[in-house]
Amino acid sequence: MIRFHRRFHPEEIRLLIFDLDGTLIDSRLDLVHSVNATLRHLGRGELNEGLIASYVGDGAPTLIRRILGPEADNEALVQQGLAYFLAYYREHKLDHTRLYEGIHDSLALIRDSGNGSPRKMAVLSNKPVNPSKAIVEALGLGEFFSSVYGGNSFATKKPDPEGARMILQEAKVSTGEALIVGDSGVDIVTGRNAGLWTCGVTYGFAPESVEAAEPDVVVESPRELAELFSSRVPGFVLGSGIR
Repeated sequence: MIRFHRRFHPEEIRLLIFDLDGTLIDSRLDLVHSVNATLRHLGRGELNEGLIASYVGDGAPTLIRRILGPEADNEALVQQGLAYFLAYYREHKLDHTRLYEGIHDSLALIRDSGNGSPRKMAVLSNKPVNPSKAIVEALGLGEFFSSVYGGNSFATKKPDPEGARMILQEAKVSTGEALIVGDSGVDIVTGRNAGLWTCGVTYGFAPESVEAAEPDVVVESPRELAELFSSRVPGFVLGSGIR
């Protein structure tokens, strides 16, 4: 069920900015394996999948500090763990990572605005930019995005609005014509900080976080995301399944 906290007109949205992990791709298992490989390398015990998933979303340096817990004030240990994590993840980022079911078709429907002017789309992740771009290309999403930015693309990461503002500037789109889509409160706060409309997805890594942030609209599946922006989804009638 599509749920609105604040009504807007989807047909007026000309730019969508997407988070990557937990929004477009299910990368949970590769991140879990990379974190636990890092902990083993550092001589620490492994953590469970759910806890690791709850630590994802604020970038690799913060992830490493979170998994180290009380040892996070040991900067040398943090840097050692970060270097190992990034190297391991670079090699294993596509072992199990897949698109969420329906993402490719949903992006195609969203892109087609129906008024002859395709919507613009971009990716803004807190994951480092090189693996972000590599994953987008490897999973066949490159055709949809005018740009892919990562956590090291700018001086600041989400929820700072710097990256979102750069994408707006490049797309020559006003804040009222743009929307950010993400699976965590970080994404929603980023959009709010940049003055964008916000859409939370509950199928990703942090449904509690996204709900707590109260995005303008919440969807439960990629199909619902397409329904929000297209009346051409098979079996979908504009206004149905929305409250």
